[in-house]
Amino acid sequence: MSLHLQRELERLKKHLLSLCAVVEDHVHKAVRSLLDRDPRLADEVERGDDDVDRREIEVEEDCLKILALYQPVAIDLRTIVAVMKINNDLERIGDLAVNISRKAAAFIAEPAAEIPIDLELMWEKAQGMLRDSVNSLIDMKVELAKDVCRRDAEVDRMKHDNRKAIEDLICNNPALVRPLMRILAVSRNLERIADCATNIAEDVIYIVEGKIVRHHEE
Repeated sequence: MSLHLQRELERLKKHLLSLCAVVEDHVHKAVRSLLDRDPRLADEVERGDDDVDRREIEVEEDCLKILALYQPVAIDLRTIVAVMKINNDLERIGDLAVNISRKAAAFIAEPAAEIPIDLELMWEKAQGMLRDSVNSLIDMKVELAKDVCRRDAEVDRMKHDNRKAIEDLICNNPALVRPLMRILAVSRNLERIADCATNIAEDVIYIVEGKIVRHHEE
């Protein structure tokens, strides 16, 4: 690898890590806006989405520039391809944060209702997967990436349990159908964030081992 290419790849990873920090903060604010009934946080997420979109475009342009200037091969080429896919997943997480913030704002605006499921715990697990997936990229740790993939099943189970609990509540309390459906939507969005984190981890495995593990059991 040429010294210039190495520097460009390191700079690219820093930009990607910066984008990850922004989208992680947005999801955190979106969830907190719901749990703390704080519409200001929901509004911050909504207004910050343009920044996520701008950063995503910048990373993609950097990838295309590196491909054009250095024509990388082997692991360097896999890195660029994976970064472009990871970049898209991070932008998608930013969109999911906006979705959560909108559901939170609508939930807050209605008469006070209890949140019957542990969304904070679900976010903590999804957040941990997101952090570890990006750390596995920065440090090229395949085992950490594989661990993220394994943890996705736990978040899937939480989403399933949440849906069952909310469906039961709706049957017993039809008047609460609107607020409960908004809570269910937040649960689905958190599960999708965990899916995006899993996608990132699978791309790290691809970079290091050259194996496409998506849609396959380990």
